[in-house]
Amino acid sequence: MSENEAVGSSGGLVPVTEGDWAGWSVWQGDAFEQRAGPFYERREDDGSMVAAFRAEERHMNGAGFMHGGCMMTFADSAIFTIATDALAGSHGVTMHLAGDFLDPARVGQLIEARGEVVRAGGKTIYVVGMIRADGAPVLSFNGIIRKITRR
Repeated sequence: MSENEAVGSSGGLVPVTEGDWAGWSVWQGDAFEQRAGPFYERREDDGSMVAAFRAEERHMNGAGFMHGGCMMTFADSAIFTIATDALAGSHGVTMHLAGDFLDPARVGQLIEARGEVVRAGGKTIYVVGMIRADGAPVLSFNGIIRKITRR
């Protein structure tokens, strides 16, 4: 499956087997995220999860830096990637998301989010993380996910 074929698919987490994102997976079925990203994820050798995408011109604001809304959208997606194990296949909604902008991101940079679940119990998962652009910190974030039951 090519990068473009993965993006065009519908439903679930789809592995990418060719191109720059080979070895990563991409979520299908969230039209907003697909237009905003697409955002990719994978499990690292240490067991942690990482989310990433490549900054394009369409992600930039009028000043030529990544739009804050794009970065927060990515952070919102990343809290679910980081919390994959705590979610254990459950669905969830974002109850809280906050971020501190540290530096601008630019076209062409690899944008990566990493973090950790600081507490998970019952239906609530607390996540903290950092988004980096080519390794430089650009946004620190924290979020709370509420597990939900789909009807």
